[in-house]
Amino acid sequence: MSLFSSLSASRRNLLGLILFFGIAFAFRTGTYPLLNPDEGRYAEIPREMVAGNDWITPRLNGVNYFEKPPLMYWAEAMSFTVLGNNETAARAVPALFALLGVLLTYYAVRKLHGEDAGLASAVVLGSSLLYAAHARIVIIDMAVSVLMSWTLFSFILGIKEKVGPQRRFFFMQLYISAALATLAKGLIGVLLTGAVMFLWLLIFNQWKRLRPLYLPSGLIVFLIIAAPWHILVSGHNPTWVHRYFVYEHFQRFFSSVASRPGPWWYFIPVILVGLFPWTGFLYPALKQSLQGGWAKRENNKETWFFVTWIVFIFLFFTKSHSKLVPYILPVFPPLAAIIGVWLAKTKSNTNTHLKKGLIAVSVFGTLLAAALCVVVIKPNLARFSIDQANAIRPIAFTLAAVLFWGILRIPYLASRRGTRITVGALALVIAVFFGVFTYAAPFIKPGTKGLALIVNETARPTDRVLHYHEFFHDFTFYASRTVDVVAFKGEIELEEDAAAQKNGHFIDEVQFRAAWKQPTRLFVVARRQDVRELFKDSTFHYYLLAQTQDHTLFSNQP
Repeated sequence: MSLFSSLSASRRNLLGLILFFGIAFAFRTGTYPLLNPDEGRYAEIPREMVAGNDWITPRLNGVNYFEKPPLMYWAEAMSFTVLGNNETAARAVPALFALLGVLLTYYAVRKLHGEDAGLASAVVLGSSLLYAAHARIVIIDMAVSVLMSWTLFSFILGIKEKVGPQRRFFFMQLYISAALATLAKGLIGVLLTGAVMFLWLLIFNQWKRLRPLYLPSGLIVFLIIAAPWHILVSGHNPTWVHRYFVYEHFQRFFSSVASRPGPWWYFIPVILVGLFPWTGFLYPALKQSLQGGWAKRENNKETWFFVTWIVFIFLFFTKSHSKLVPYILPVFPPLAAIIGVWLAKTKSNTNTHLKKGLIAVSVFGTLLAAALCVVVIKPNLARFSIDQANAIRPIAFTLAAVLFWGILRIPYLASRRGTRITVGALALVIAVFFGVFTYAAPFIKPGTKGLALIVNETARPTDRVLHYHEFFHDFTFYASRTVDVVAFKGEIELEEDAAAQKNGHFIDEVQFRAAWKQPTRLFVVARRQDVRELFKDSTFHYYLLAQTQDHTLFSNQP
């Protein structure tokens, strides 16, 4: 008997989830450059933390950056300290958070609905298109989603327990995760989860189950974790309170200052596409889970909690004037739980709803495969250049083939092998899909890594490096240095840093032209489109050092 087969079912499933999704989320993450600007920014800020040995005030290109609290930066900085400043270290953080989210979902749903339901829910979550994609992207949203889910899972598990150590354990998990979510995203990390819990207690009159909630000790734990950084950063930076609390939390929600608008239905297609390949199973799962409707709500309290979780967070971000695709990630764990519970109960290979769900998989998969082919045949539709399309075309055709294979093969497996094998096969198709996709990633949004490495090799300490009419977040990460910026602000929050305003690193066009004529050697990085007029100027003499598809590196000296 092998060691694996001698383990209990729960341990086998746990080990299987860790191995499968650990490999899937980490596969080839170090083989392609960071995407600009988001991945570059969320890698550069922690790099500067380590380089400057300041773990309190986040900085971007040497300028105070108060958009987000520091938890993600700290995690990235620790990863860089252990693994070095590279793509593997940067993407290890979202991958580990994503894996934690899968394991939390497995644990919570297993406690609520049994082993099979927990396993199915975890597989659904980890293989959903949007969740699996963001497991590989260096942005803050995966961490926020997982920590909020940890809070809400802890709550629903905690109130089911009688007074005793187990109940206290879950409530302490609630306070710890809420504090970490606050350090990851700010007040949203605690207010949104608090609102979900409050609404469920109110609507379903579950107040009696809330006691005891260990509030005094829990509040102390929360403050020990969440308060110190807020106190320290406010003491070091007089403008932090207004920027962080007023602008980032309230103005961005209630006004269009962030310039990220969207219609009321913005997140509906995001959820439907992002839930692929499980989208077709959502309706029958909800229908069965809420059987009896409102009249039978007492029999389905846990499912109604998941529905409250989904609906409130969906409405909150729908109401917000600042919308981005990753914001909706926190609804995916409860969606996966509802679908996973239904799949665990669907034992019959002839189940009508299972067949309809697989038909939906076929339709969605066909459309996605067709879209992949179209964008490389007609690259203008995706704003790809001819060179990009040529590089991506064989990979896109391979991705389409993977999807078509899944569409043809999985219904057969469902009819012969049952639901459990079907769920595993769908997850495998998504894992293979993203594995192949990594070969296309370097060509989709080319950055400035190559130019940064050239500067690293040739620039002397006395030379000056500038970004012209743009700031390239990935460049500073790969060059391991801050840069001067010409006539551009972007994400750089100069208004929050009086010292940075006066240090001479942010100049206008006139100052750039004056510096160009000085003896100091300048290395300048720009988008090719931004220097066309400059290069046409017969009085502007320059030396072209390197060019990529989108960017150019030039100097005032050979």
